[in-house]
Amino acid sequence: MREGTRRNMNTELTRRAFNGLILAAPLAAAAGKAMAQQVMPKALFYDVFGTCTDWRTGVAREAERLLSPRGIKIDWLKFADAWRALYQPTMDEVRTGRRAFTKLDVLHREMLEKIRPQFGLQKIPDDVLAELNLAWHRIDVWPDVKEGFARLGKKFLMAPCSNGNIALMADIARRNQIRWDAILGSDIARDYKPKPGVYLAAADAFNLKPNECMMVAAHSPDLAAAAQQGLHTAHVARPNENGPNTGESGPSTKVDYAAKSMMDLADKLGA
Repeated sequence: MREGTRRNMNTELTRRAFNGLILAAPLAAAAGKAMAQQVMPKALFYDVFGTCTDWRTGVAREAERLLSPRGIKIDWLKFADAWRALYQPTMDEVRTGRRAFTKLDVLHREMLEKIRPQFGLQKIPDDVLAELNLAWHRIDVWPDVKEGFARLGKKFLMAPCSNGNIALMADIARRNQIRWDAILGSDIARDYKPKPGVYLAAADAFNLKPNECMMVAAHSPDLAAAAQQGLHTAHVARPNENGPNTGESGPSTKVDYAAKSMMDLADKLGA
């Protein structure tokens, strides 16, 4: 075989091999991505206020129970909404570093002090206000949570990754007879979601990598922040969280799973 012919054949073989690699690369990447999406997490982390609990009804109920006997007659749901409206702005003081980490029980009391004049609560004694502040400890879970958790808890590690402090999370769990494997979130990370360290600290607490964990929430920004840190994500619809048709009936960000309830999530995760 002549040298020129041999050289042309080698060139052609090289070209075919190179083209084969180019064609195979996207297929390999797609296969890798599909495989990554199929990896089942070992731990589920839950947002609590709104995702697992009906905070609005619970706070309104507790406020009426404590204040109505003292002659206070207000719109109890409006009171709960006003209290909750200060939630994010107050935590922003910590997130931005303008103040040191302060647990949510303390922040809730500060929020309560700010809305007292709006609802004519200036003369309510401090001991009653302290009891009222515990309204957040006495909220109930949504009807689907207990059954869904019973199924999910058999397959996954379960923990709140909440802005609520440990005492607050423990009281809600005991009231509703739900079991956590740990209580994670703000007290562990010394910060508030959606700061990256909160999600990463939760994974680290279980000696897991972020991609071995899944964040479950009814709030798309929470899930988007978790996904940026490498966690899997699942959205659970809570369309009536802040009143009829005020919550998220579906995610507004890309998620791994979108569920209508905790039972639906259990179905989707094979629990």
